[in-house]
Amino acid sequence: MAESSAARAAGTEPDTSQRSGFFARIFTFLREVIAELKKVTTPTRRELVQYVIIVLVFVTFMMLLISGLDYLFGQGAFWLFGNGIN
Repeated sequence: MAESSAARAAGTEPDTSQRSGFFARIFTFLREVIAELKKVTTPTRRELVQYVIIVLVFVTFMMLLISGLDYLFGQGAFWLFGNGIN
């Protein structure tokens, strides 16, 4: 009995002697997908603009950071190994 309630709490059902059919499982899956899609809310125009601006600022910052680090490591490699001119 305790194992059965623990399995339900973990979100898994114990094995039963009779499984549902293939099409019944597909129908159940689609019903659950539709139920989850009903919970989705679309952002307002203002929220969408804020999200786009935040993403663009973050991408720009990361691009500048990686470019700067690439330049510094490149200069360090030239300083350490030379620029290849003999």
